[in-house]
Amino acid sequence: MDQGGKYPSWFSASDRKLLAKVDNGNIQPNATVAKDGSGQFSTIAAALAAYPKGNQGRYVIYVKAGVYDGYITVDKHQVNVFMYGDGSRKTLVTGHKNNRAGYSTWQSATFSAIGTGFLCKKTGFQNTAGYEGGQAVGLCVQSDMSAFFSCRMDGYQDTLYVQVHRQFYRNCVISGTVDFIFGDSSTVIQNSLIIACKPGPGQANTITAHGRDVRFETSGLVIHNCRIVPEKKLFPERFAIKTYLGRPWRPYAQTVFMESTLGDFIQPAGYQSWGHDDTCNYFEYGNCGLGARTDGRVKWKNVRVISRKEALAFTAGPFLSGDLWLNATGFPFLLGLRH
Repeated sequence: MDQGGKYPSWFSASDRKLLAKVDNGNIQPNATVAKDGSGQFSTIAAALAAYPKGNQGRYVIYVKAGVYDGYITVDKHQVNVFMYGDGSRKTLVTGHKNNRAGYSTWQSATFSAIGTGFLCKKTGFQNTAGYEGGQAVGLCVQSDMSAFFSCRMDGYQDTLYVQVHRQFYRNCVISGTVDFIFGDSSTVIQNSLIIACKPGPGQANTITAHGRDVRFETSGLVIHNCRIVPEKKLFPERFAIKTYLGRPWRPYAQTVFMESTLGDFIQPAGYQSWGHDDTCNYFEYGNCGLGARTDGRVKWKNVRVISRKEALAFTAGPFLSGDLWLNATGFPFLLGLRH
């Protein structure tokens, strides 16, 4: 279970204390970034460049309030980085690279986290290309055992690229239009607000697009105890513009919506075809709201309501292989169901 309902159980005692210090302002970061010159660095890239070779433990970066326009990568050598800001609307990393400007999907990312164990709190990531830009990633994550708390990811198509490995998101806000949460990782998004925005002319919204290629691969995307709502601009047209829970990007896409509130604007069919209807898995458990009715769902082979026992397998502990990397915490690593 969550300890105190706040942090996932795999966090070590030292990590818990570290994150708690952020809340009360009692932390000494390794690097402070500030646009006004009050920190050691004026850019996040410079703070990352100062990462010590052979660093042991957490490398903590505090990014003060400000809009940081640029493209940042936490590379594979920069492990155990913890970056925190002053709030997801105050500390904002922004960019506008996009597919129609000549960038591939992953190259369009405003911020990329690759190094293992990346933690982030109270920071916003966005891509402002708009629907005209096509694929335009705000945040791309390859970091194994990564976690994001009280962060915000805003964009249109392909906002959040949960590319590979194990990832956890809690108390976040994620907005977009087409396939705006996508990738082939094992990801749990929990207690978060997911906002469908107004798409381009003739477009439909698809909240998720998982990319599993192999049937026996253990990856999947889990939306747990979240709220899925339309943005204000979309609200008046929320029934005219079709919004789906997802579509299968790759043949064995696997996505689970459980114990979440699904708004009335979700299409009764639930899922949009992308040529992999017979092989993808779309599971639902314990959802509520007018969009949670399942009697109108598409009649694909593996679209169904699952049992409580099946749903437990998709909770954060077992689904993220917690028995392999959570045992050092001294806490139970199974993040169970709400009910």
